Amino acid sequence: MTTSYYVNPAARTRRTEPLRDTPANFHRSLPGYAPTPLTELPTLADELGVGSVLVKDESARLGLPAFKILGASYAISRTLSARLGEHTALPLDVLRGRIDPAEGLRLVAATDGNHGRAVAHIARLLGIPATIHVPTVISAAAKAAIRAEGADLIELDLPYDDVVTRAEHFSGGTNLLIQDTSRDPVAPVPQWIVDGYSTLVAEVDDQLAARGIDRLDLVVVPTGVGSLAQAVVHHYRSTERAPAILLVEPDVAASVTTALAAGRIVPVTTGETVMNGLNCGTVSATAWPVLRDGADASIAVTDAQALAAVADLADLGVDSGPCGAATLAALRVIAGSAYQLPPPGLTAQSVVVLLSTESRAANPAGQQ
Repeated sequence: MTTSYYVNPAARTRRTEPLRDTPANFHRSLPGYAPTPLTELPTLADELGVGSVLVKDESARLGLPAFKILGASYAISRTLSARLGEHTALPLDVLRGRIDPAEGLRLVAATDGNHGRAVAHIARLLGIPATIHVPTVISAAAKAAIRAEGADLIELDLPYDDVVTRAEHFSGGTNLLIQDTSRDPVAPVPQWIVDGYSTLVAEVDDQLAARGIDRLDLVVVPTGVGSLAQAVVHHYRSTERAPAILLVEPDVAASVTTALAAGRIVPVTTGETVMNGLNCGTVSATAWPVLRDGADASIAVTDAQALAAVADLADLGVDSGPCGAATLAALRVIAGSAYQLPPPGLTAQSVVVLLSTESRAANPAGQQ
């Protein structure tokens, strides 16, 4: 049985240590790096009765239509750099010159779309092969995009969690697993992926400061296995800012909300959803303790709510797929129902940031 809403009044008392490494320095070395837009939408602020609503638009990040390349690129660099005896993320051009083709390295991942494409993209830039495992239910366009990066694609008529297990079995030796979830809470690669995502929220802080906005009251984060949410919670529990953090996932795959309500990881049986990238049945063990202690609230939304948000954001000039637009759907539920955030909740002065994690092109199955 899944749970549709959860709240943790003690979340903002949680404190974490800042990252020792700064993944943003690595990302600045990538060709074409630039911060993605933070777009203010006064129409939504008026609708919801808050001070400001801003959307972090990840529809075009480093040549791909989603944020996932931030985590994939950093984790791949850390993995390959570690094999060379380095303890930081070497730039890709340095790695490309030091990789020995005779070693037979191959990158391996499971994906429901964007993560696998990002892994395949970085593999192509490095000149090494990649094998990406996918559920058969993802769109033909998503499969074609991964193949276009030069990766081998293995399609499996299985739920996403089982696809991850198959990818794990395929890896080993010179087949290097680059996966954003794990049953092992101290596995290094999922943590490096999470660390890579921290660049996104560091950009948000800089962009708010550049606008002269000195407060942040709520960040809304789409949640699949929990890796991006882990990055957001860790970041804002290690800085002077202490915004509320609201997680959102599909009502047919509410694994995070269910686990938070139960106080332990509870795998859930998932159904079909237009929010393909969030259709995950088990929270990552890496993310779990951070979300358990530091997320203020978690909510499940329907496909209809997400698709309405896609259309409304498009009308306002923001290109967002269902996974990213789910954040607006969640904010609408919170602002217009009995579901409440911990005090002080939302006020007429609140500054809200929605993380829109993909373009509509990244998830053709979710288009109307």
